[in-house]
This record gives sequence, structure tokens and C-alpha cells, in this order.
Amino acid sequence: MAQNYDLVVIGAGPGGYVAAIRAAQLGLKTAIIEREALGGVCLNWGCIPSKALLKNAEVLSYFHRAEEFGLHFDNFHADYSAAIERSRKVVDRNVKGVDYLLRKNQVDHISGTATLKGNGGVEISPEGQQLNAKNIIVATGARPRSIPPLPVDQERIITSRESILLRELPKSIVIVGGGAIGVEFAYLYKMYGVEVTVVELLPRLVPNEDEAISRQLERSFAKQRINVVTGARVTGAEYRPDGLTVKLEKDGVEQSIDCDKVLTAIGIQANSDGLGLEELSIQTQGGYIQIDDQMSTNVPGIYAIGDVTGKLALAHVASAQGVAVAEHIAGMETQPLDYTLMPRATYCQPQIASFGLTEAQAKEQGYDVKIGEFNVRANGKAMAMGEIDGLVKLVVDARYGEILGGHMIGPEVTELLGELSLTKLLEGTTLELGWAVHAHPTISEMLKEAALAAQGRAIHM
Repeated sequence: MAQNYDLVVIGAGPGGYVAAIRAAQLGLKTAIIEREALGGVCLNWGCIPSKALLKNAEVLSYFHRAEEFGLHFDNFHADYSAAIERSRKVVDRNVKGVDYLLRKNQVDHISGTATLKGNGGVEISPEGQQLNAKNIIVATGARPRSIPPLPVDQERIITSRESILLRELPKSIVIVGGGAIGVEFAYLYKMYGVEVTVVELLPRLVPNEDEAISRQLERSFAKQRINVVTGARVTGAEYRPDGLTVKLEKDGVEQSIDCDKVLTAIGIQANSDGLGLEELSIQTQGGYIQIDDQMSTNVPGIYAIGDVTGKLALAHVASAQGVAVAEHIAGMETQPLDYTLMPRATYCQPQIASFGLTEAQAKEQGYDVKIGEFNVRANGKAMAMGEIDGLVKLVVDARYGEILGGHMIGPEVTELLGELSLTKLLEGTTLELGWAVHAHPTISEMLKEAALAAQGRAIHM
């Protein structure tokens, strides 16, 4: 006999489990179905383990600069397998935390693979369990995309999924894709002594960021001796007994790079196959489920959130969608999410943090743009930390002082996103941000100075 629910969530990543918990808090009888591990890609093979590994890399970077801090030692050894072990312990604690929260909020957790059957029906394999739901949220996420010239074999040509579990590092690696995942792994591997080459099809690294951020990252990577090839297309890879040869085409000229492994970091594809979407005529585009401002699909009672929608592949976006759709289903009034203003963070060193419009985008949209910039080298805390590469750049509407975008590269700048997001939410301008007294010495002073710079009033530049 089928079990009845107010809401069934398919997928227990940061979108799905947050939606399920919020729905249960609002009194909806809720079940969540997950075929792998609670927390999805983010907690198990993405955001969380990668940040644990990147922390190891950051600590290791100080050993590489030990003399600068007056530190001397002999026989130093960095055990990468121990770093992997630490990251898996971090993952385990997080997954256990999600399990506890689901139980605490009386959300039924069901293991298996879900298929939509129409009229609110959900079938779970392999047991064949049947559920009836008044509402269904599809939160099945996405997986790394591959391209024909680089067929993934999970051994020599790998994705981020295999990379996050790799215990023995290669001597050399080519990373195809200069977005967030690519540059994070580039930094991680370089700190552990791997010869790294990043290949990006577009003219610059992190091409979705403001151009000033890309330029600074490329300078920083050059200092770290991370090889970067931009504007290059991968045409194939040849296997050798001791590795691979990656074939490139740049400016019409063919090049080749020898390496031990290739990491493909060229985007994602939606986990929308096998769900029964076609049978229910649920609209998709390029595999991504199409939704409106309430996360509704074209079929009443069926919603979608997170990476499977293709809106913005970030864990916190999925969580925000999850809260919004749960509250909508519960009958609460909700506001449409503005994806342009979603904060974006990249955790290589120096870190990258941004939200809103780039300078080029703001000008394309017809704004009279004013720029406020502050160089990390002029910040006392950054200098004391020995991390002086980077800048803060505010894109401002010259007429009202409204902050249209914020773009930062430097030490711990991902932690500054909250202040910018809150300023925007409360309709603050560079005037208020410049007025606010910031503790000294802190990295956050750079925001104040950039806001003052937009008004021609910067003190320390």
C-alpha cells in the first residue's frame, strides 16, 4: 500500500534536504529520497571535502614560505593521503549532521532511486516502494560534463568526483577548464608539488568574473608557477605507457602537453534522465528542468530546485530555492530570487568573491558606472598576514551610489560577501558602506575604503 505525503523531495543535496526540513517545520508530512549519500555532491564530493583539502594546501603554502616568517626545519614531508583522510572525516561529520536534522524534524529518509509516475505517484527502486505526494520537489543535482576529445576513464582522465578521492598525486596534471573548480584544484595540487597546467577555452581564467579579477588571478598563478594556457581548445589526448599527451589548438597552432593525468572541469550536466520527466511532459531544455519564480514546472504540483534547473550551480542557491519552494507550498508569501545578486565564492589562493554585475555588464545594461577600488597591499591586516595580492572593486551606479556589483580577490575575501549582500538587501549605498566604522586591522576595512574610493574619498589609497 502506498504511503501518503504532503511533500516528497527527490534528492538530498543542499537544496533537497533544506527544502525537506523547512517543509517539515511548516507542518507538512515530508519524505526525502536519496540514491547515494545524504548531502549530495556538495557535502560528499564537492564543496565540503574540497574546502578541507584547500585548507591543508593553505597551511602547506606557509611552509613553502617558512623563511619569510623566520621558520626553519629539516626533513619536512606533506602527506597528501592524510589530507584526504581528514577531508573524509569532515564529510562524515557533516553527513551525520544532516541525518540528525532530518530525524529531528521528522522527515522520512528513504534510500533508493525515484521515478515519477504521474498523479503524485513516486516509485522507488529497487524495492518497488510506492509513495503518493500532494507535491513533489525534484532536487537531483548534476554531474561533471565530459567532451568527446577527453573521454573520462576515471583513472588517467578524471573528473572532480574522482579527484576529490585521489590519494596518490600525479607528478603532473593538465586541468581542462579555468572556472572555479579548475582553479581550486590547480592551487591545491601545486601546493603539494604537482606540475600543473590549466587550459581554458575562453581568453581568461575565471571568465565569468570581472576582468580585473581574472588579471589578478593570472598574475598570482604566475607567481605560484602554475602554468596557464587561455584561448585554447583541447582536440584530443593520446595514451602513452607512462601518461598522456594532451593535444591543443591555440590561435590556429597545434600544441601538445605531456602529463600523468587530466582533470576535466568543464561544467556540469543535469541529473534529469531516468526520472520519468518525458512521460509526464515536464519541460526541459538541454536536460535542465524549466521552472518559474515559484520553482514550479509546467506540471502542477511538481517543482524543481538546484543544479538540475540550470539556474546557478551553487549550493547556497539550491538552499535558497529550497526554502522558497517549501514556504510557497505551505501557502506563505514568497519573493522571487534574484540570481544576479547571489554571492559567488572561489577558494583558490588568493580567494575570489563576487556578486552582482561586472563593470562590463553594468555598462551593457546602460548604467552610468562609477568604480571604487582598493588594493590589498594597502591593507594593514593583509600585510601582517603576508597575503598582499588582490583588490576589492565595487561597481556603482554613479547617479545614486547604489552598489551594482562587488568583485574581490585576496585573503579571506569570501567572508566579506555577507556584508555586501546585506548592504544591497537593505538598499544601502557606498555612502552607508563608507560611513560604517570597521574594526582595525581587519580585511573588511577594504570594503569601506573601496566604498570611499567610489566617492573620491579613500583615506589609505
